[in-house]
Amino acid sequence: VQLQASGGGLVQAGGSLRLSCVASESIFGIVAMGWYRQPPGNQRELVARVTSGDSTNYADSVKGRFTISRDNAKSTVYLQMNSLKPEDTAVYYCNVWTGLYNYWGQGTLVTVSS
Repeated sequence: VQLQASGGGLVQAGGSLRLSCVASESIFGIVAMGWYRQPPGNQRELVARVTSGDSTNYADSVKGRFTISRDNAKSTVYLQMNSLKPEDTAVYYCNVWTGLYNYWGQGTLVTVSS
């Protein structure tokens, strides 16, 4: 599975961005899709994940501000990010877990200015 992420950019604090990740194959039946991020000088961390049963979970730091969703028909997962904070600045990576293999997109940079 190849993943193409887009939607990153520079935004002021309090602003919004929507990230998209398109998979090269159908995502129907994929166990989980998610977004991770890696802030400068830090390790990669889970931001949000949605399962094949549409269960979602979020990092505590983004709860109430970010929303993950998936569109099986478009083989796409989205991350709507509202009320962005400077600490949200990171490279965001799309992830797919098939139950056997883990796939990563190329990353998209999100920069939030104060």
